[in-house]
Amino acid sequence: MKQIRVLVGVVMTLGLLAACGTSKEAEKPKETAKSQSVINVTSGGELATLDSALYSDVYSSDTIGQIIEGLYRVDSDNEAELAMAAKEPQISEDQRVYTFEIREAKWSNGDSVTAADFVYAFQNVVDPDYGSPSANQMDVIKNAKSIREDKGELAELGVKALDDTHLEITLENPTPYLAKLLTGTPFLPKNQAFAEKLGTDYGTDAEKVLSNGPFTISGWDGTNNEWVFTKNDRYWDADNVQLAEINVSVIKEIGTGVSLFEAGDVDFTVIGDEYATQKKNEPEFQAVPKALIGYIGFNTQREITGNRQARLAIAQAYDKEKFADNILADGSIALNGLVPNNYAKNPETDQEFREENGDLLTYDVKKAQAAWETAKKELGKETIELELLSADSPTAKKTVEFLQAELQSNLPGLKVTIKHVPVAQRLDLNRAGDFDFFFGTWTPDYADPINFLEVYESTGGLNFGKFSNAEYDQGIAAAKADLATKPEERWQQLLATEKLGIGQEAAIAPVYQGSIAFLTKEGLTGVQVFPFGRSVSYRLAKMTD
Repeated sequence: MKQIRVLVGVVMTLGLLAACGTSKEAEKPKETAKSQSVINVTSGGELATLDSALYSDVYSSDTIGQIIEGLYRVDSDNEAELAMAAKEPQISEDQRVYTFEIREAKWSNGDSVTAADFVYAFQNVVDPDYGSPSANQMDVIKNAKSIREDKGELAELGVKALDDTHLEITLENPTPYLAKLLTGTPFLPKNQAFAEKLGTDYGTDAEKVLSNGPFTISGWDGTNNEWVFTKNDRYWDADNVQLAEINVSVIKEIGTGVSLFEAGDVDFTVIGDEYATQKKNEPEFQAVPKALIGYIGFNTQREITGNRQARLAIAQAYDKEKFADNILADGSIALNGLVPNNYAKNPETDQEFREENGDLLTYDVKKAQAAWETAKKELGKETIELELLSADSPTAKKTVEFLQAELQSNLPGLKVTIKHVPVAQRLDLNRAGDFDFFFGTWTPDYADPINFLEVYESTGGLNFGKFSNAEYDQGIAAAKADLATKPEERWQQLLATEKLGIGQEAAIAPVYQGSIAFLTKEGLTGVQVFPFGRSVSYRLAKMTD
């Protein structure tokens, strides 16, 4: 659930934990005088927040990533490279204490970026009163877990400003993937004085956030469907930022985005469905595999979806291949596990995780119906009605309509009603536990299986369905602690934990693994489309003849 873990300025048509908003969808990008340093792009959903501690959707995460930069950033090869860290950190002999030197850099108001800005931002994320859905991402840091569970004080968090330019991070255990982790949105700094002055208003519109990254943002009032990124001249690496301005418009309908692209009104837009099939042989078309998963989440606190056999039945009662090939048709594939394909490899054998752990919860009507009959006996019911919650994006709507038809056809006595709401409202209903089951998507922040599996810890920040299994929690804890410096033992623990949580308990029901297909105007190069973490970056983009 951690995310489960949310494309700024770009259509992410896969129904990712999308951003919120209730204002009317933009029909056309804002008129602007075009030049080689100005581009127009589309976004598949509204922004929910510019607060790096509070985001839970890809549109917000990507937007924040355009304007704020952390200790590391993702390079053109999708590897972590130094950003606000001036050089590689000093690491203690026990590999638990990292000391970073913060490079000389400015916020967009002229203030210096300091080590205290990182401490403050990290404390926001773990503070239980702040309500960050990303809090468990901080668990690698000393005392973070106890603090987020309201069993410790913020001052005890293992992050310390030694002075203005030196940041010390103390870990619970050695964490070999720390650099990748620190590229994530929850680990971005905040100007402490500015944020404290605004309080709960921080990040609620473009005027209430400061930038230390490639761009600044303007034009977003908290609800509207257009905003602008402008090159940040105070950015420490501004000389390598080529675009002067990026005009973003929310365009939820894929066909509308394609039409605007064909008319020359937008330069970059994500596509899917039949449009991907139509455009795949054209020079403007590109596709990038994505470590994004589409899944069904269950409310285990309710009678029906709290029943393990009912979850197992639902998870095996829909044809994933037919859905990926015929409904999405954008390069997405059927997914039979929580951890996606081509994501992580065994440190000793180099075998890919999904291949090694096999297919879990595959489409199998006979097994689904057998589990369903068991569930009905255990529940004492012959007919069952469930509400399937989803966002109101086109892809989410098509997904749940497909699931509704498949489940009602293959599970006798089941009636599924659908509830479509804006994604922000869907997330509110999830957090309140006001759902039977829901469709959602999630993209990990870094390439390690733990980033998927920890989502379903009992205390996971996005564990909306309150799934809880002591053995599962123990497996995650072991992978993070005792086995952290034993790569092969840790790997075997991760394999076993997925089999328990997904194959045996059906904590979630996987549906598909995503792909991003997009149209890029000739001459626009350097747009980074990431396979995990944030979806897109314009830091290296440029427009040429």
